[in-house]
Formats: sequence, structure tokens, C-alpha cells
Amino acid sequence: MSKQTKKFIIDLTVWSLALPVAYILRLEGDIGAHISSILLITALVVPIKAVILYGLGLHLQNWPKISVLDLFHIIESVGIVSFCVFLSTFFVQSWLFIPQSVPIIEAFIAIIMLSSVRLGARLLHENSMNIEVRQSRKPVKRVLIAGAGEAGTQLARTILRHPESHLKVVGFLDDLSSKQKEWFMGLPVFGGLADLKKVVREQSVDKLIIALPTVSGHVIRSVVEHAQEAEVEYKIIPSMFDLLGDKFEISQLRDVNLEDLLRRKPVTLDIEPISEYLNGRTVMVTGAGGSIGSEIIRQVTRFDPDHIVLLGRGENSIFEFERECRKEYPHLQFTSLIADVRDYNTLESHFKNFRPDVIFHAAAHKHVPLMEANPDQAIFNNVIGTRNLTELALEYGVKRFVNISSDKSVNPTSIMGCSKRVAEFVVEWASLRAKENQSFVSVRFGNVLGSRGSVVPLFKQQIQNGGPVTITHENMTRYFMTIPEASQLVLQAGGLGQNGSVYVLDMGQPVRIIDLACDLIRLSGLEPYEDIRIVSTGIRPGEKLYEELLTAEEGTTATHHSKIFTARCNGLPEEGFMELLDELLTKAMERDHQGIRIQLKKMIPTYALETTNVQTKSA
Repeated sequence: MSKQTKKFIIDLTVWSLALPVAYILRLEGDIGAHISSILLITALVVPIKAVILYGLGLHLQNWPKISVLDLFHIIESVGIVSFCVFLSTFFVQSWLFIPQSVPIIEAFIAIIMLSSVRLGARLLHENSMNIEVRQSRKPVKRVLIAGAGEAGTQLARTILRHPESHLKVVGFLDDLSSKQKEWFMGLPVFGGLADLKKVVREQSVDKLIIALPTVSGHVIRSVVEHAQEAEVEYKIIPSMFDLLGDKFEISQLRDVNLEDLLRRKPVTLDIEPISEYLNGRTVMVTGAGGSIGSEIIRQVTRFDPDHIVLLGRGENSIFEFERECRKEYPHLQFTSLIADVRDYNTLESHFKNFRPDVIFHAAAHKHVPLMEANPDQAIFNNVIGTRNLTELALEYGVKRFVNISSDKSVNPTSIMGCSKRVAEFVVEWASLRAKENQSFVSVRFGNVLGSRGSVVPLFKQQIQNGGPVTITHENMTRYFMTIPEASQLVLQAGGLGQNGSVYVLDMGQPVRIIDLACDLIRLSGLEPYEDIRIVSTGIRPGEKLYEELLTAEEGTTATHHSKIFTARCNGLPEEGFMELLDELLTKAMERDHQGIRIQLKKMIPTYALETTNVQTKSA
């Protein structure tokens, strides 16, 4: 006999007994004259109860994991049957003794009895788990939770249900004064976050868990500093970006990382316009195997597109990401294409085959020093690749084209920055030729934390190697966003759909690179300059001390979204742009590095061309 069948029989037996018990209570035990009616009514109602039990699947509930939602299902099932019995009392009283209060009494008894069976199973399960934990003789760690909100209480509930985790929650910390007067899950709130060191000492805390998924990085940084002073182990639950509504599990606890210290308030998406242009559409993402491209695809899946086309040049990254997609989103259709955005003919064949409605263009060369040494490749990939895509998008009726740009395109000092600025021009040029139902936009943002080849993975590797950590200049600053934050705002900008716009994301305040290095060293349990040296190597060719999101002439206008602004675009050469672009391509094909720079200066007057660093024509 299966476990489900046994639970079905127990439920039906318990529920059937509820009716005789209701009669006993109603008649105060004097049931001798009505036994035949009681037995007959019980027998008549049993089939109805069996159908309701099976139909609503109460026997499929996991009794050791009983929840409030399961209780509601019990109430729903009992309510249906009791209501039917109550109505029948008006029609059968002439030949059956059934007081109108009996179905009501029976409902309460049935709910109590069915719930008690499940609660008993849960208590037995938890007791057996506790016995196993005690027998294992593995020490139980005393846990303090920072944050008594929804995330903190859910975490405490999860730990209580899993004694095999060898964790015991002793209480909470929370800065909200009203919560400091309350108890949650039978556990006290000892005080504010600033009281951490004292509480750790008084309560013999072994581990701190930070359950503050929506607070700013400044708050996380403060908690981490307090934990380090208290010399207590600390972990953190994922940010709201990572959780995305998923149910929290203990396995999701992780070390605090740099993204947590730089965290901002979660992006609030305006779902309707995003869903409108993605739902049921064919979406193509270039650079799909990269950090930004792959995260854009993860975000796109939330809006049920009809087909997602993964286009990229690196076969390994595309192969691995496609496997992830097919596992995580089996209900969606994916197609992987190994192609180079510089290859017009191959791109055209894919446009003919798949007819994309939406394109997110994330394929680009992005390393500043490498592009300084290989300017022709920057032009081929970042500029000509963008031109190929926009021309095909115009020809094949793409509804939305979103180009991923960079803060380095503003008053550029590098080939990479110039190539992204010209790519913005290309998208703007396409927007002037777009049909009424087409929209071509660019989205400009800064550095993305943890993206492939970015400074953070480099610092981590240097720390693992024992140092030194190398920075280019102590005063260098950069804008930073997390990968999910940037990707979500890209989707939102696409939903704004103002043809020809360059959208600028709110990047918050710029961060000093040396501060990033110090934070990463401390998060590794080490001290800057004591355990790990920090060395300045000097600014590399094409780099700036600080980046800008706007030119002095642009300025911004607000959009409907608080974190997205529209740059008042200017700079596109109104006369002869395509001729200038063709000449740039000619210089690139000739590998005329000096000619490329001179041509870029013609197209971007704000390009800080330093002739002393210009290489002569390369062979």
C-alpha cells in the first residue's frame, strides 16, 4: 500500500468519525435513541467526503511539512461537505434526525482532527530528526539573525524545520524600534544592528546570518564591520535580485561579497510595457554567452517569449548557457547560433530564418587596453557589427532594437569608447530610417560587477595568490551596477520605446577602485597593506581617472522610470555620416591605426586624441 493511500484512509476515517462526535457533543452523550440515524447519515456522507478528499488532493499533502496553506485546503474541503450536509437538513428532517447545528459542530471537529493528525506527524518527524542530530554529536551552532522582517522570520522558520542543519536561532537584531519590543517565532529581538557585538558576547553566538535582502550596501557594510569586530562567522541570504520571489532555502546562504556592499534598493520594474513587447515574441540576443547577454536572457524568460535566439561567437559559452536554459526553462524554445556580428551574410540568413521581433545587442569588444593595441578589431566588432545588425533590423521589420552602450562612449579617450560612441551614432542613424512601428535605442551604463574580465574577478584572483592587488591609480573612480540590476533596466528601457533615444541608467555614486580592493581584501578575512599589498601601476593607454555618463552638452530628461533618463542626443554627423563610416571601415581594413584615430576624431570632436601615443600604420 502506497504512502498516499494510507494517508487517504486515515483522513477518511478521521473525518468520518467527526460526525458521530458532533452528535455526542450536541446531545450531551444521550444518543441511544438516534444511533440508527447517526450511522445512516455517516454512511451516506462518507462517499462525498472520499470524493472531496481525492479531488482536492488532501492525501498528497506532506504532513511533516504542513503549512498554513495546507490548513486552508483542509478548511475548504470540510466547508464544502459541511455546507452540503447543512442544506440537506431542511429536506430530510422528516425521516432522519439531524439537527442543523450538527454539521457546523462537525466542521470544527473535522478541521481540528485532520489538522492534529498532520501536526502530530510533523512533531514525530522533527523529534526523530532531533534524535538523529543528538546522536550525530555534531555541535549545534547558535545563530543570530540580522533582520526581523519577512526574510529573517522565514529564515528562522526554515532553520527550525531543519534541525539537521545543526543550527539553533537565538534571536534577531533589527533597527526598527517597534520590532525591538516584539517576539517573532517565539524568539526575541535583542536590539538594533549596532548592538551586534554585545549580543554576540551575551548570547554566545557562533554565527550571524544577514537577512536584509532589500537594504542598501551601506547597511550591509556596517553589519559586516560589526561582525568582524565581534569576531563572529557571518553569512548572508541572497539579495532581492537573486531571490526573484523564489522560496528561500538554507542552502542559499553564502559569504558576503562585494555586490552586497555596493547594493542599492531593488529595481522596481514596470511589468506591463516590458511584457507588451516581449510576450509571445521572437527575441534575439547577441553576445548571448557573455555576462550581460546571458543575464538579459534570464530576465527575458520571465515574460514568456515565443522563441529566444542565442547568438554568439564563443561556442563554449553558448553551449554551456544553452544547457542551463533548457534545464531551467524547459517550457521555452531556444535556438543557439554560432555567428559573428561582423559576418553580414550569415546574419542575414538567420534574420530570414527566425524573423526576430526584438534584438538586444550585447556583443562587443570591451577591454580598453586591448582595443588600444587593436583598434581595427574594435571598429570591425563594435561599429561594423552594429551597422550590420541595424541594417538587417530595418530590412526585416524588427520592432525593438536595444543597443548596449557604455559610459566610456562619453568624451572618449580610448578606441573602445570611440567605437561605442560611433555605435550609438549608427543606432541613431537607423532610428531616422525606422518605420512607424520600429524603435532603435541605446542604453548607456558603466561597469558591471562580476562580469567576465572585469576588475573584481581579477582582484579576487590576486588575493587568492597572496597579492599584491594592482590598481592603476589611487584616485580612479568608476560607476558600478550588478549584472541583474543592469539587465533589468535594459529590459525596462526597451519598454520605453522612444525611437532614437539614448537611455542613461542611474548608476548612483561613483566608487573608488582602491576602496573596492580594500573591501575585497577584508571580505577575504585579511587586512589591506598588512596581509595583502596594494600596488599602483599607473593609468594604461586610453583610460580615464573617472568616467562620465553624459557629455556636457547633452543633459537628460526624465522618463516614466525613476532610474532611467534620456540623454538629449547630439553629435551624429548630419551630413555624410555613411561616407565617414565607410572611410572608417576602409582605415580598419587597411589596419591603419593612426588613420582610424584621425577618422574617429572627425566623427567625435570630443575624442581626446593624443598624437604622441598614436601608433603609425601597422603591417
